[in-house]
Amino acid sequence: MVEDLRLDSLEGVGPVTTRKLSDAGVHNVMDLIVRGPVEIAEITGMEKDTAEKIVNKARQHLVDGGLIAKHFVSATEIYKHRQSIGKITTGTNCLDTLFDGGIETQALTEVYGEFGCGKTQFAHTMSVMVQKTKEEGGLEGSVLYIDTENTFRPERIVSIAKAHDMDPEKVLDNIIVARAYNSAHQVLILEEAGPIIEENNVKLIVADSAVGLFRAEYLGRGTLSVRQQKLNHFVHLLSRIAETYNCAAIATNQVMASPDVFFGDPTRPIGGNVVAHTSTYRIYFKKSGKKRIARMVDSPHHPEEEVIFALGEAGVIDPEDADKKTKKTTKKTTKPAKETAEVDATETAEVDATETAEVDATETAEVDATETAEVDGIVKSTADDESEDSEPIEE
Repeated sequence: MVEDLRLDSLEGVGPVTTRKLSDAGVHNVMDLIVRGPVEIAEITGMEKDTAEKIVNKARQHLVDGGLIAKHFVSATEIYKHRQSIGKITTGTNCLDTLFDGGIETQALTEVYGEFGCGKTQFAHTMSVMVQKTKEEGGLEGSVLYIDTENTFRPERIVSIAKAHDMDPEKVLDNIIVARAYNSAHQVLILEEAGPIIEENNVKLIVADSAVGLFRAEYLGRGTLSVRQQKLNHFVHLLSRIAETYNCAAIATNQVMASPDVFFGDPTRPIGGNVVAHTSTYRIYFKKSGKKRIARMVDSPHHPEEEVIFALGEAGVIDPEDADKKTKKTTKKTTKPAKETAEVDATETAEVDATETAEVDATETAEVDATETAEVDGIVKSTADDESEDSEPIEE
C-alpha cells in the first residue's frame, strides 16, 4: 500500500516533479488530495492547470485503490460506509450518549468553552481512550497532539491511564506531541503530518487550541481578513486530513463575551463563521459548580441536547462516579470523627471525674481543717475560760 502511494507511481509525474513536490512538503499521493490544486500551484511554482491534472490523477488513483469514495455513489452505499466508521468512546455514559457512541473518525469535532471548563482534560482523556482495543471502544491507534498553549501534561496522561488500568509507559509512547510556537508553525506541523500519520498509525489528531495563536498574533480589525483566511486554511486542512487518513480530529476553541447580549449566555466562540462551517460537530462546555455541562450546538444528525459530566482522576467522568467518590470520602472522614468524639467524651468524663474528686477532696480537706480548727479554738477558749475561773481573784 505504501508503494502505491508514492508520488512517482502516478502517470506523468517524473523525478523532477517528484523532487519539486517533496521539497514543498508533499510526500505522497494522500498529501496531494489534502493540499488541493491551488495550494500545490502556490508552493511548487507550477502552473495551476498542471497542478489540477496531478491532483485529479491522484484522486483517481485513490479511487481505483478503494481508499476514497467514487465520484457518484448511492445513498445506500454511503449509509453502509457510515456503519463502518470508527468511533472513540469518551469513557463516560453521558458524553457517549451526546456523541451517539463516541468521537467519529473522518470528522472534525470542535469543543469550545471558557477557561477551566474541561476542554484540555477532554483532549487528554481522548488521547488515552483512542489507544484502547476496539472491543473496549478504542481504535488501537496513536495520537498526534498539537499543543499551542503549552497545556499538555504527561502527568495527567499517566493518572488517566492508571485509572483505566492501562500501562502509562505504552500510552505515553503512543502520543506524539508537536509544540507550536506561532500560527505559521502550527500550519506547517499539519502540512507535514502526512508521513507521521502513516508511520505511527495515528487515529486521533488534537489541536489544543486551534485558534489561540491566530488570535494572539492578528490584533485589531485591520488584520481580521488575513487572520480569517489563514485560520480557514488551517481548519480545512485539519478536516481534509481527518477524512483522507480516516482518523478523528478534535479542535478546542477559545471564547469571547459578546457585549450586545443582554439576556442569556453572552459566550461566543472565536473564529466566526469560518470555523463554525468547517466543524462537523460543535460542542459547548460550560461550568456548573463542580460539574460541567456539554451541549451539542451543531451536528448534521445529532439532536441538540445537554448532558452533565464531571472531571476526576480518570479525566472526564460521569457525575454519578463523582458523587460516589464524594460519599466515600465523607464516610472515611466521618468514622474517625466519631471515634474522636468518643475519645473526647471519655477524656472529658475522666477529667471531670478527676477534677470533681480533687475538688471534693480539697473541699473535704478544707472543711475538715476548718472544723478541726474551730473545734480546737472552742476547746482552747473553753479551757482558757476554765483556767481563768479556777484562778483566785486577787484583792
